[in-house]
Amino acid sequence: MNRRSFSIAAATVAAGFVATGVLTQTADATTTHTPRPTVVLVHGAWSDSSSWQGVAKRLQNDGYPVVAPAVPLRGLSSDAAYLTDYLKTINGPIVLVGHSYGGSVITQAATGNSHVTALVYAAAFAPDKGETASGLTAKFPGSHISDDANASIPTALNPVPFTENGTTNVDLYIKSDKFRDVFLSNRRSAREAAVLAATQRPVTPQALGEPTGTPAWKTIPSWYLVAGNDHLIPAATERYMAQRAHAHTSEVNAPHDVLLTNPGTVTHVIEDAAHTTAH
Repeated sequence: MNRRSFSIAAATVAAGFVATGVLTQTADATTTHTPRPTVVLVHGAWSDSSSWQGVAKRLQNDGYPVVAPAVPLRGLSSDAAYLTDYLKTINGPIVLVGHSYGGSVITQAATGNSHVTALVYAAAFAPDKGETASGLTAKFPGSHISDDANASIPTALNPVPFTENGTTNVDLYIKSDKFRDVFLSNRRSAREAAVLAATQRPVTPQALGEPTGTPAWKTIPSWYLVAGNDHLIPAATERYMAQRAHAHTSEVNAPHDVLLTNPGTVTHVIEDAAHTTAH
């Protein structure tokens, strides 16, 4: 048999093995791979899903599927229930990321969800059961959200009443002249801060004051990026929450809106969580 005849015969035999399943295991071993998890980005109060643009772009460029759902910001239980239902629509593993109040939402929404392989907190609340975002903000000094500890509404916030289904409630906005300091630690221009203040999404007092349920970080590996110059959640509070959650912790000299000022750093932490928990 010449070389050409031998090659044809070998190809014919191999095709027959594949057809009968003899080579299926070997083929699968060489072609299968672990899919990248879907990264779910959850915004917090006084911002919206667009705050994740810089991070989302980098993750997509690196091949990650990304979604950034809009959180209602009406109450912790209802916001977490909304996210819980949203997560059920995603197939495969999930890396769940929260910023600011979004951390409280992911902490509650991920509990019991076996598809969530990692939690990532970026300058975010990581409350324990029974804790509130407002309470954690006041746990250590350093927040600029209020200059009066006894004020019923933090002094940097503007309450705007509204009526829904016959019930009067209040939306809380950061005052325009306080936004640059509280949210950005004066790291961006007054003009850019004014745009962000004008387009902010308000949050209700119930969302910030409602106690958290069973926290997901007790059973799901977590990562925490501390914003060392945060004027909303004190950096000391962030370090406290990260240590308590036994999170993989890193720190950057950034304001509360670390998504805007340091999107590359945030992306790196998310991808580290995705890579570490891949299986």
